[in-house]
Amino acid sequence: MWWLVAVFVVSLAVAIAFAPKPQSTPPPGLNEIQAPTAEDGREIPVLFGTRIMLAPNVVWWGHVRLVPIKKKGGKK
Repeated sequence: MWWLVAVFVVSLAVAIAFAPKPQSTPPPGLNEIQAPTAEDGREIPVLFGTRIMLAPNVVWWGHVRLVPIKKKGGKK
């Protein structure tokens, strides 16, 4: 029975030793962030269907209404 534990420990050590190392990437800089912007004079593309836009130019975002969340007490 003890030899099974020894085989398990050795195989675990070999698996950890030969596992691929994760690559570390630096965090994105300010010029690499693709966030929506609101720039005057920037073109607004016309799209049909479902598309993914990277860093779109947002000039209007509908009727935004803020509604407070009302929550009653915790009694049942």
